[in-house]
Amino acid sequence: MSHTHLRKDDASIESFHGRFLKIRRALGTNAIGLNEIRLPPGAEGVDHDETDTGHEEIYFVVEGSGAFTVDGERVEVSAGDYLRVDPDAKRLARAGGDGMRFLAIAAPPRDAYDGRESL
Repeated sequence: MSHTHLRKDDASIESFHGRFLKIRRALGTNAIGLNEIRLPPGAEGVDHDETDTGHEEIYFVVEGSGAFTVDGERVEVSAGDYLRVDPDAKRLARAGGDGMRFLAIAAPPRDAYDGRESL
């Protein structure tokens, strides 16, 4: 098969407490890390860095709002925002009053971009 299609409630998606969903595994890809995080109002994620994996992470806020604390700096985010974080930076997500659903997209940085420069 040349593709994998998942629906949001697909039984193959591993879920930890309904908050952390391992999308990469369910899709069967190893090119990037991809997780969905669903934080209820006022909830926090896990304070961590990605030094062990060497992954830089990009967060895309799908719904809601909140803030990330990155190396002690508070970064307010809302639906539609993107945030990139270096592997060695400490980060912690906190949902605002309406909760926050975001994607965490991760891979090790490369020396140079190797994709298409134009469409």
